Amino acid sequence: MAGLVPQRLAGFADELFAPLLWLLFPDECRICGEPLRQASRVPVCANCLRTPEPLSAEHFCARCRTPFLNRAPLDQQGCCALCRRGLRAFDAAYCWGAYEGRLRELIHLFKYGGVRPLGKVLGEWMALAMPRELNFDRIVPAPLHWRRRLRRGFNQAELLAAEVARRFGRKPENLLRRVRATAAQAGLSHSARRANVAGAFRVRRGVRLEGQRVLLVDDVMTTGATAAACAQALKQAGARYVAVLTLARADRRPLLAAPPAKEAA
Repeated sequence: MAGLVPQRLAGFADELFAPLLWLLFPDECRICGEPLRQASRVPVCANCLRTPEPLSAEHFCARCRTPFLNRAPLDQQGCCALCRRGLRAFDAAYCWGAYEGRLRELIHLFKYGGVRPLGKVLGEWMALAMPRELNFDRIVPAPLHWRRRLRRGFNQAELLAAEVARRFGRKPENLLRRVRATAAQAGLSHSARRANVAGAFRVRRGVRLEGQRVLLVDDVMTTGATAAACAQALKQAGARYVAVLTLARADRRPLLAAPPAKEAA
């Protein structure tokens, strides 16, 4: 109870002084540059926060929820090639939007710009992507290597997981640790990404997950290699079901739909 008093006082102080600070030091939207019309801890205008939309597609993999242009890559059970080959250690995946446009800008502002209050807004969007009937025993953020966390100052997955966990009346638990630093995944092929993160994650000593349902939370899914490596570690600790929830995921459909470039004459 004593711990709640400072939190309430801090919240009251924010409400009292934020409008005054805004009047004295007006700010601009960090996304579009337009003047902010109201005081807020999130330096983004209402229009930019309204722009991102949930990811939609007519054809999804039934397991990893990768969007496709048609049903051709899916088998009779609706699974893609990677899931059929057993290369996904997780049992289901959900995301809120596509990693592009305004949503990508907001994620970069949150993740690299250090605007932590954005985590509340983004985490609330993530919670909307979860089917209402699902429940979990543990909610676990994807870990950062300690060097990267030291440079960034926080783990964005932890802040997002805290907001998602509110919906389930739980608290996120840092059950995973990254045991080795890995090269950046950008620019690597699917197989190279899987090799890059293989064995990079372990469940903390003493943690037992026998028969439990675990929700793994991260900010972005590209190929799913990192999520699969984390899920593998959770399964090795006894988890019987692991679902992945991300704020955004890479959508390759526009690239696949684009006509091939014409050769120069």
